[in-house]
Formats: sequence, structure tokens, C-alpha cells
Amino acid sequence: MFELTDALLCADGPVTTPVDLTLTAEHRRGHGAMYDALNSGKVDVPQLRQVLAGLPQPQAADGRLVLAVDVTHWLRPDAPTSADRLFCHVYGRSGRSSDQFVPGWPYSFVAALESGRTSWCQILDAVRLGPADDVAEVTADQVRRVVQDLIDMGRWATGDRDILVVFDAGYDAPRMAYLLAGLPVEVLGRMRTDRVMRRPAPSRKEFYRSHPRGGHPPKHGGEFRFAKPESWGDPDAATTQVTDRYGTARTMAWDRIHPRLTHRSAWIDHAGDLPVIEGTLIRLQVDRLPGGNDPLPIWLWTSGTGLTGEEVDLHWQAFLRRFDLEHTFRMIKQTLGWTRPKLRTPAAADRWTWLVVAAHTQLRLTQPLAADLRRPWEKPAEPGRLTPARVRRGFRNLRPNLPCPARAPKPNRPGPGRPPGSKNRHPATRYDVGKTARRPETLTERDQARP
Repeated sequence: MFELTDALLCADGPVTTPVDLTLTAEHRRGHGAMYDALNSGKVDVPQLRQVLAGLPQPQAADGRLVLAVDVTHWLRPDAPTSADRLFCHVYGRSGRSSDQFVPGWPYSFVAALESGRTSWCQILDAVRLGPADDVAEVTADQVRRVVQDLIDMGRWATGDRDILVVFDAGYDAPRMAYLLAGLPVEVLGRMRTDRVMRRPAPSRKEFYRSHPRGGHPPKHGGEFRFAKPESWGDPDAATTQVTDRYGTARTMAWDRIHPRLTHRSAWIDHAGDLPVIEGTLIRLQVDRLPGGNDPLPIWLWTSGTGLTGEEVDLHWQAFLRRFDLEHTFRMIKQTLGWTRPKLRTPAAADRWTWLVVAAHTQLRLTQPLAADLRRPWEKPAEPGRLTPARVRRGFRNLRPNLPCPARAPKPNRPGPGRPPGSKNRHPATRYDVGKTARRPETLTERDQARP
């Protein structure tokens, strides 16, 4: 597997199939050994996670760590003998403009983001989501493990600013803030534009002043409808910033905005009173988009409260940096060939995923040493601005100076295999696609499911 990782970095051009990597000079073994390593090899994943967390981590402009969490798919529509496949939501595949659901393996990645416009990030963890997993709970455990590794490896210490964890609209930011309670993190996530949230409840003094006849003070304040500006009221903070890429960016922020939770869906098994998860709601509006599309407003919610105007700007800028993870997904898929192998078992897919993560990390570590081997039609890169694909071009020149823990191969002959003309008496098992457990959505469904 060490030689396979070196071949992954030293191969010419994008990786189209892993068997071609065995033809490179860095891979001294045959293609059978390569597939045996992926099917039966061992990767010490907990130790590798700690090594990744112990590396120098990029930081945001304000000196804090910023982590991005997102899910990307390894599509396997033609693999009925592969277990644990789910229906993955994709958009614009095969020239179609509509969204589709294609069988595959979804993977949740956690990466540390850098400041400024860049295509680099430090991948810290990768977890495959199974048919019985709750995405929010698995992601919360994943982030908790990554944060604990950063603390254990000395990348975060008491007195540092809380780690900012950025989520996209596929996650419920208030619930993620509740699941990550107790950690030195601040959750930032995008909200749907049709959400309805609540303002903070009035104090007892304010309530009894407006209700002299008494009564029980409410738990929530008035409604805050994203689609109705008349329900917004005056913002607690408002900023205006001129950018080169988006024109004028205008933000408004309201403090202590929270959702009104009910005993449904994710909160159906919550014992006792439902919590009030307060945070700051941010509305971002820009003049233009780089692609020329109409700029729609973006709603963000963060678990931090009492933000100043400068802190509001840092939050929406950190959210835009989350899209750097999309460049990493494109690079590991199109250049490193992460989704190219036709592996049968999910365990083999996990091993290949960690090899790709290790290869991407080596590119990031060798970035200051790589030469700009540009094509004649490419522009020279600015100092320190080489992309991961261009760093990979010069990795073969750096490889002789790097140690390889792999031992020299031993000569061996392959087995005879199945005799020609004989039938396969052990056909592979076929597996269904989709979730194996359905969670109740209402209290009635929950009570009916109980014995």
C-alpha cells in the first residue's frame, strides 16, 4: 500500500484505473498484490487520524481553526454485489439538468480550511455512511473525534478561540450545535430560505409589564419568517463590504434567534423539555455571482451570540471558504481517481479512501518544495500558489529523496485459479440498496413501533 500511494502520486496524468499504477516504476509488485492489499490489507485508521491532526493546521484570518464538513458520493450504480450502498442524491449527471438518486457509497469528510482564495485544505477524517446510520449523529461523533485529536496533538489549547465548524444546508445547524455541546466549537451552517424561527422570549419583567393580569411567561418570542421581511425587525448588526468577486456584500444579523422544536423527527426520543438553542442569524446579499447567475440571499445561523459587525463579516467569509472543499473533492476524484476502482467490498473502498487522503496530504506537505512544471500554454503560478494537480507533476522528482517503508518484493507465482470451462459454484451475494432502518417521524409511529 505504501508503493501504491507513491505510484498514485508519481503517475503521469489523471488516474483512470488502479491497475495501471502497477506499471509505474514506484510500484515494484504485480497487480495481484495491489488488489490483495486493498482487499485484505490493514490501515491503522485511529493512528492515521492522529498523525493528520498533529500536522501544522491552516488557520483563518482571525487566527482560529475552521473545519468544513460535507458529504460526497462514490457512485456504484452497476455493483449489485457490493453491500451498504445507499441512494445518493446527484444533480446534472449524464447531461441531465434534473436531480437523480443513484446507488453509491456516501462519505463524510472533515477538513481544515485555509484563509483566502485557494484550492488547498487539510483533510482530517473520512467516514463512510452506512444504511443504518443517522447522518447527524454520525457526523457529530466524527467532528467530536477530530476535535479531540486536535486537542490531544496540541493544535488547540485552553485559551484559544473556539474552533469554527462550517456546515452546508444539508445539516440542521441548531441540532448539530446541540449534539456538539461541551466541545470548544462554534457551529456555522446555511439555512433554507423557507425556515421560520423564533425571537428570544421576553423577560419576566417585560412580560408582566405588558400582561398585568399575569399568566405563564412564554418560552419563545415572536416568529421570524425568512420569506417575510416585515417579521424581521431591526437587525442587531449590519455591515457593508465591497469585494472584487461579489461586488457589494450587505449583511444583517439578529441575535438570539432559535428554532421552535417539537417532538418530531430527530427530537422524537428526547426526554424532558425540548431545549432552546439560541444563536445569531445572518442574512447575506451580494450584487453579483462569478457565474453570472442571479444572486439570491444566503441565510446563515451560528451558535455564537453577541457578535459584532466585524465578527459577522468573518463568519460569512468563513462560510464561503467552505467551497474550497469542493475543489478538493474534484481533485481527488478527477486527478487521483478516488472513485475509479471497481472494488466490491466497502472495507476495500475504505482502505483506498485513506490511501487517497494520505496521498493528498503528501501533496500538501511537499507544496513548498515542488517546482512549477507548467505546460507551454499555462501561465506561471505565483509563488506559493501551486495547485494540488501541479504539485503532483513534480512529485516524481522529489520521490527519490523520500524514504519508503515498504520492503523489497519477494518473487512469487500466482495460483492456478479456477480451471478453464468450469462454472462458478460460489456466486456473489446480491444486496439491496437503501436504508435498512426507518426512523419514526411522529409520536404515534414511535408508540406503534414499540413492543
